[in-house]
Amino acid sequence: MAAAKKGGADLDGATPGMCFHEHVKPARYETQTSQMLVSPEDYRIETIPAEYRWVEKTVQVKDASTKLTTVPARYETQTEEVIDVPAHTIWKKGTGPIQRIDEATGEIMCLVEVPATYKTISRRVQVSPATTQTVEVPAEFKTIKVRELVSAASERKIAIPAQYQDVTSTKKVSDAEFVWHEIHDMTLSAASRTGSKVCLTETPAQYKTVKRTVITTPASTRTVEIPAEYKTVKVRKLVSAAEERRIAIPEERKTVTTRELEKDGYMEWRSILCETNATTDLVRRLQSTLKTKGHNPGAIDGVVGADTIRAVNAYQAANNLPVDRYLNIETLKHMGVL
Repeated sequence: MAAAKKGGADLDGATPGMCFHEHVKPARYETQTSQMLVSPEDYRIETIPAEYRWVEKTVQVKDASTKLTTVPARYETQTEEVIDVPAHTIWKKGTGPIQRIDEATGEIMCLVEVPATYKTISRRVQVSPATTQTVEVPAEFKTIKVRELVSAASERKIAIPAQYQDVTSTKKVSDAEFVWHEIHDMTLSAASRTGSKVCLTETPAQYKTVKRTVITTPASTRTVEIPAEYKTVKVRKLVSAAEERRIAIPEERKTVTTRELEKDGYMEWRSILCETNATTDLVRRLQSTLKTKGHNPGAIDGVVGADTIRAVNAYQAANNLPVDRYLNIETLKHMGVL
């Protein structure tokens, strides 16, 4: 009865036959949506690469130099008359102050003087001997393409806005409560009834000795704390602030090879082996010696072929000898062939 009174039932104004139902009003919650910071405002460093362009440049690949050239001897053709048959005397038939009788024939012979006869001959005469002269060799240049820096590499900061996430939470607005309504009061639905019901009935008094249970502690309500609900969400936490790091870009170099005059060219006379004295036996000995010294001359056949010349050149290069396409006497003596 006390619970019905506390729940709002007007028991004092009730008349016999009136009944009251107990209803429960559940706790009321409301949903709230708020924004939670997922990632703070930040910025990132963007590197702008250096810009290059291709340009043509003229570089010197060979210095100016001089070279010694041979000026051949100059000849010219000269003609002259020389005696073909010198002047002489012969005996002819005839008469004259000087005469004789040919004892064999009996004829009279005269001694006649025959003048000399001449003929024209041509011959080459050296006008100027062979000489050498120094010729200026101009420097050589070459146009090449090289990369030229237009703008150096740089950096720029790009802002990254903060990011938020909508988080929905439920908040209790009111606790659950129990109320009593008269059974004809349809303010609350029948589904909210707890099943407790009180009715006021008129019963004549009867007396008997009964044992009854006396309420020592009246019914009451207590507030039960419903713990807050939590939800685990993943958020980005700043571990270390953004920092700027400069990375050195090494300069690029290109090796340009140039030729410098180390030694002037010159002419020299070398004794070489001719076909006349290049006997088959000598060539075989040369080929055998080359093979012994580790230079393959090909077949040991006494014939100076391409393989033999290659082997001779390899031997010359290995021994700092003049390298040419002939069998020079210096090389053959160095090998002990001659």
